[in-house]
Amino acid sequence: MRRRKRVRWYPPAVAAKLRTGRDGAGPPAGWYEGAMTSDPAPTLPDPTVEVVDLCRDLLRIDTTNTGDTTTSAGERRAAEYVAEKLAEVGVSPVLHESAPGRANVVARIPGADPSRPALLVHGHLDVVPADADEWSVHPFSGELRDGYLWGRGAIDMKDFDAMVLAVVRHWQRTGVRPPRDIVLAYTADEEAGSDYGAHFLVERHRELFDGCTEAIGEVGGFSYSVDADRRLYLIETAQKGIDWLRLHARGRPGHGSMMHDDNAVTALAEAVARVGRHRFPVVLTDTVRAFLEQVSDVLGIELDPDDPEAAIAKLGPIANIIGATVRNTANPTRLAAGYKDNVIPGRATATIDCRSLPGQSELLERQLRELVGPDIAIEYVQRQPALETTFDGDLVDAMSAALRAEDPGARPVPYMLSGGTDAKAFSQLGIRCFGFAPLRLPADLNFSALFHGIDERVPVDGLQFGVRVLDRFLRTC
Repeated sequence: MRRRKRVRWYPPAVAAKLRTGRDGAGPPAGWYEGAMTSDPAPTLPDPTVEVVDLCRDLLRIDTTNTGDTTTSAGERRAAEYVAEKLAEVGVSPVLHESAPGRANVVARIPGADPSRPALLVHGHLDVVPADADEWSVHPFSGELRDGYLWGRGAIDMKDFDAMVLAVVRHWQRTGVRPPRDIVLAYTADEEAGSDYGAHFLVERHRELFDGCTEAIGEVGGFSYSVDADRRLYLIETAQKGIDWLRLHARGRPGHGSMMHDDNAVTALAEAVARVGRHRFPVVLTDTVRAFLEQVSDVLGIELDPDDPEAAIAKLGPIANIIGATVRNTANPTRLAAGYKDNVIPGRATATIDCRSLPGQSELLERQLRELVGPDIAIEYVQRQPALETTFDGDLVDAMSAALRAEDPGARPVPYMLSGGTDAKAFSQLGIRCFGFAPLRLPADLNFSALFHGIDERVPVDGLQFGVRVLDRFLRTC
């Protein structure tokens, strides 16, 4: 008669007491009991089925990150959920709270060969705000409709969080050991620069990542359909730098009814307009050039290195992402000035979301200073470097093999992400970072529009595909 391990459950009130406070240790060893029993073995859950429930549960937890802890929902509930799901199958997670409610979860899965370097698998738990009035479903409903799971975070990035949970839970139930240690990190605050999440962990608890030399995270491994039989899978090997800044204009306050030639609002508006309309020069990095060459080959289109945007325009919806990786960008996002309708304010501010290509951050700053002029002050809100690695090595080979095993029409290609991720923090530890959260997507889905967009959703069969690919990849990497 087969034996199975028994999981010890605690009532919610008791479990709450076992959870730690700010920056403390995770669930104690008593959460899991290795006692043996002669009960008949149950039917094990299918991870490709369980992933749907895990993702739906996470989508129903509001982890809105406004960029201000006092108005953010906080990630603690989601962090506790993840910790409980890991502890339930024998993993020992650790919770670290960087501020009230801003919680991170880290756990290490021992590998078969402890002498090998470890792999970091990371995903964030926070999401950007969502206005329910703009959505077809409530953004925190986790509704299942038309073959999709709907909700804020469905593709950014609670889908990947759920996939990893499903794979790890299946391994723990079936006794699978990965070939090397795997460190799991579920982080807070990625959507606002990672100060309460990945950067906090790297600065305060870097020992958690001892031995990690490579990492996978979000926005990579998704498909782009060439035709019915062929799909490119974009693996992120580079990402632009974050250069968020504020412009400050000063002027002479006064009465709104009088003539006034020193108006801070006017000066700021003119500077913002110059920045918003400017197009920076095209620069092809190694990653972007490699991507465009492979895409041109597959699509049978000509690539002119002096005019790459002609080829990019033929890529359909992903042109929004790829087009932003051939030049530095600067987009005005917020304006603030004044306190009364009939008072000319003495100062005005604007926020500009700038993204720099690898090695271009200082050049971008000089270009911006020329655009705004000498009377506008520049203050950096976030400044994090661009990243770029090569598309080679055993890890890339394992990703490619796992994709092809599940989709014979797969062709993995490198690409640059126009945004940034927690990889910026983890790379400070010398970790080589990739974006690999595999999804096979419907050919007609405008995937790039779903990031921070309305009616964010993930295809259920894409989730299930991701579980199968990650299972293969993590068993062999």
